[in-house]
Amino acid sequence: MNKKLCPKIILEGTRLTLKTEIAFVLNEHPRIVGPRKYRYHSPIISAEWCSFTNYPWGRGLINFAAEEEALAMEIYQTWARMFELQRYYSWIIDRFHISTRAYQLKNRARDYRFEWLEQRLQPLGFHLVFVTRSPESFEAARAERLEVSGNPSQYDDLKIFIEEQVLMNELVAESVLPTLYLDVSDNDVQRAAENIADWLGGNGGLWME
Repeated sequence: MNKKLCPKIILEGTRLTLKTEIAFVLNEHPRIVGPRKYRYHSPIISAEWCSFTNYPWGRGLINFAAEEEALAMEIYQTWARMFELQRYYSWIIDRFHISTRAYQLKNRARDYRFEWLEQRLQPLGFHLVFVTRSPESFEAARAERLEVSGNPSQYDDLKIFIEEQVLMNELVAESVLPTLYLDVSDNDVQRAAENIADWLGGNGGLWME
């Protein structure tokens, strides 16, 4: 019997780094999830869901307010427990605890270090992919995103994303999870997915021991 594929991938990075596009490609990549003869439910989740407010582009697990701290931490505890209970399932996460830590540090000067979370994720085989792009490539990425964005004003100031990427780089360096640094300045999503598949295949990240 072949080994069961159950990779657990956290995609982190600032906006305009094609994380969601990469997640969708990974979710149908035969080396990540196996050959698919038909489409079925996607194991993609995200901390970027604005689940704390009843209006678009509101608050959620990344940009929660001070009075929502307990709610946010309970959600992280709940996700961690669900991963533990379903350890032989594949998970692709489009932004998670690094994004939360970066946002809260920058906007509230509050550092949620999440050692406890990574200590629970590590034995489950979670791998971290930090998706970056060169500062000069953000302009072209914004132009492409504006063609489809429902909230274009969020991309007015590219300096915000460039600064956030620098901060996130520092936070990723502190992670205990196996980490791949992945540059997408060429906007090649397929190439990025292949690099991730190569990396996971080489370090055992596609399977549970």
